[in-house]
Amino acid sequence: MSRLVRKPQAAEIDLLAGLEDVLQSGSNATPAANPDPGDGYLERMVKYVPAEIIAFSMVVNAILNQAMLSGGPNAAMAGIPVPIIAAAALLIACALTPVYCWYVRKDGDAWVLNAIVSTIALPFWAYLMGAVAFANYHDGDLAAILVLSFTVVSGLVAPQAEQPKLREQAAEAPLRETPRLVNALAG
Repeated sequence: MSRLVRKPQAAEIDLLAGLEDVLQSGSNATPAANPDPGDGYLERMVKYVPAEIIAFSMVVNAILNQAMLSGGPNAAMAGIPVPIIAAAALLIACALTPVYCWYVRKDGDAWVLNAIVSTIALPFWAYLMGAVAFANYHDGDLAAILVLSFTVVSGLVAPQAEQPKLREQAAEAPLRETPRLVNALAG
């Protein structure tokens, strides 16, 4: 199982593939095309959650939260206010999300779409986890509603089916010059 959302694979229907076997064996069987449906709604909903990046954020947030508890509202680290460090850490985590999706990708993964949805999901999850960056605005009930709503909607985001045969044929086909109306009328 891939860590990222899988693209559906369209069936590669090659009418001549397997024809030799059918003719030699005398069987009436036809070669079967096995399309890969990709990930379903529930799998997409789970895979769009940037779990590793959330875990990274939680560790950083725990350190920042401890600094806020011990230093009070004017807490600072190296002379920089902790809320500014928290906001920077959240932005860094958002920037690392697409990099992580690119790093763990495999053939057939819709890693770009996964990176986009996961990057959008991260602030929702950070808000739910009580990130220091959102300390002045945190409401646990609102956070739960936002995360649940986003997660349910994110499962509806599905990658386009990949059709390798059509893409290969289009790349190999020579460019045909279409007849122009002037040429057609001239002769």
